[in-house]
Amino acid sequence: MSVRRAPAIGERPVNEPVHSIQRVAVLGAGSWGTAFAKVLGDAGREVRLWARRSEVAEAINADRHNPDYLSDVALPDTLRATHDAAEALDGADAVVLAVPSQSLRANLERWRDLVPAGVTLTSLAKGVELGTLRRMTEVIDDVTGVGPDRLAVVSGPNLAAEIAHEQPTATVIACADHDRAVALQTACATGYFRAYTNTDVVGAELGGAGKNVIALAVGVASGMGLGDNSRASLITRGLAEMSRLGMALGASPMTFAGLAGMGDLVATCSSPLSRNRTFGEQLGRGASLAEAEKANHGQVAEGVKSCLSICELGERAGVELPIADAVRRVCHEGMTAHQMAKELISRAPKPE
Repeated sequence: MSVRRAPAIGERPVNEPVHSIQRVAVLGAGSWGTAFAKVLGDAGREVRLWARRSEVAEAINADRHNPDYLSDVALPDTLRATHDAAEALDGADAVVLAVPSQSLRANLERWRDLVPAGVTLTSLAKGVELGTLRRMTEVIDDVTGVGPDRLAVVSGPNLAAEIAHEQPTATVIACADHDRAVALQTACATGYFRAYTNTDVVGAELGGAGKNVIALAVGVASGMGLGDNSRASLITRGLAEMSRLGMALGASPMTFAGLAGMGDLVATCSSPLSRNRTFGEQLGRGASLAEAEKANHGQVAEGVKSCLSICELGERAGVELPIADAVRRVCHEGMTAHQMAKELISRAPKPE
């Protein structure tokens, strides 16, 4: 089998635009990685999807379905799966990282020397690394040293199951290098998936991480039987928290009014497909963290860990985050849902 070499830094094929993307490596075959790989395949890209377990890769290639995630969705013929990261990365024009935020660093350290020169590295993960308080693109830069111009993030109201079933949605591709963002925008353009570009990587990433924490709070309220007024209040005040933190860390306030902010927040706080919201509902009904995890098919919602790092970021930046802090104490300090509600509604009056 012939090996296709990715263009070196500063090099591009004749008659192709700068950063043209034809072959994409998607590293991570969970729900979002699988759905985004399908989008790329449907957009006419050649996709190599890396799966952690060899049997998953073999099943995808044999049956055109991922047996573990979105198993009812047929995957395009332009997509092939592999358990070999070197095979997935060989000749790639772009690399999409679709592993959980807290395991990104460890995975990328194993893959670093396999990444082709000059490619765009794109994060699908929504979180802030525990301990370092790094955003995902900062983690990628720490490990690879490629510099911010080669780092992108996809964020927006992107519930994987809906996208995999080709329900129309929009997203944001944020990258400091506008041309790379446009190339990624072109590479994933389909009749059901519309991407907008943005250069505010900080805002896109903090919006994606923060909305998971607010969705936990909304889920807690729903689990307590509270109604639409309570949920709308939490969503709105949660957006204010996210915006305050983002602006303190250099983000544009406009990003939080868009798809990577309000759009993602509404979808995650409203949908039963949202792992964070459904996890919060269990807590609101009185379940322990372990019981909520069991009800969530053994998976811990991203916001359970992110609330720790988000609150620490807020403390470092001198930004008050009352909802995120309440979620942190419910998840990690034994505060009850009723105590959380009473504390939030009893806070000192202030201007909006």
